[in-house]
Amino acid sequence: MENLNNIADLFKPGGNVIKVNEFGNGNINDTYIVTLDTADENKFVLQRINTHVFKQPQLIMQNMRAFTEHVHRRVQNERHAWEAPRVIPAKDGNDYFIDAENNFWRAISFIDGSQSHETIKNPSHAREVGHALGMFQNLISDLPIESLADTLEGFHITPRYLRQFDIIHSQNGTHRSPEARHCFKFIEERRAFAHILENAHLPLRPIHGDPKVNNVMIHNTTGKAVSIVDLDTVKPGLVHYDIGDCLRSGCNRLGEDAEDWEAVHFDPEIGAAILEGYLAEARAFLIDADYEYLYASIRLLTFELGLRFFTDYLAGNVYFKVKYPDHNLQRALVQFKLTESIEAHEVDIRNIIGKMVGVSL
Repeated sequence: MENLNNIADLFKPGGNVIKVNEFGNGNINDTYIVTLDTADENKFVLQRINTHVFKQPQLIMQNMRAFTEHVHRRVQNERHAWEAPRVIPAKDGNDYFIDAENNFWRAISFIDGSQSHETIKNPSHAREVGHALGMFQNLISDLPIESLADTLEGFHITPRYLRQFDIIHSQNGTHRSPEARHCFKFIEERRAFAHILENAHLPLRPIHGDPKVNNVMIHNTTGKAVSIVDLDTVKPGLVHYDIGDCLRSGCNRLGEDAEDWEAVHFDPEIGAAILEGYLAEARAFLIDADYEYLYASIRLLTFELGLRFFTDYLAGNVYFKVKYPDHNLQRALVQFKLTESIEAHEVDIRNIIGKMVGVSL
């Protein structure tokens, strides 16, 4: 792989590269923060796209151009306090660079004066996370889905993940650890539920695809959400994928890598705050049928991620980055425990949603 400073130098908007450091802890791409010796905009984000996951990375950049330009127009016209990352072209004018080893690189602007958090800090933070997702979905709600390529075919379609699990399971024999047996049993008991959103005949709309808590940028001074990052999964889909994933991520106060998976639980207070912030913006574009499936989306997206983690564990950890051999098994146990807690809080969650939208769910 070429020297990171040399790669960064191909994208720099001005000045000289001082240093390149690893940035964030994403599970898919390799991300770096580049520092320049300029007075203004002295940082930008450099990424190596995982082409094992994103088979056609050029489509990611095509999508990013389409929706970021759309968002910038709406923000400017409607005077929203919102910032969307910009694509920084390489010196040759392209939106990306492919090095001698066929690595795919791209650069995007850095959202200065803000930071993301791995877990929800308090209800105020939770409302801002919900607000951020609602704002983002609202800003792209009038973007025709025909203008967006499907960068990850089958992403968040749980029945497809279930079929992949069945294939991998059949190829990898029996795993006899108590934790693995627990996961197998958990999946079998919820197999029929996997189809609920795909059978609901809800409309496809532009979505973020991965609105986890740590993708929401919070202003350092005001505490307000100013952006959502990690935009590789923006594509046509169900808005329920987004809100379900956001609640899944936010309402587990111990985080995805909790060491004590049995202590994981769904926090209804945080869930209510996220939904409050989300619905304040989302009422502008949600339809009546959407509300009926909000609870199902929270339960399903949590189960889905556990299913994906466990499938990757059985496959030998080929998709998600891991720090140790059983990392994806541990992650799966966390998500399944969270699913169980969501199921236990079904009445509470439905009541929260019902009160906010004024209907009985």
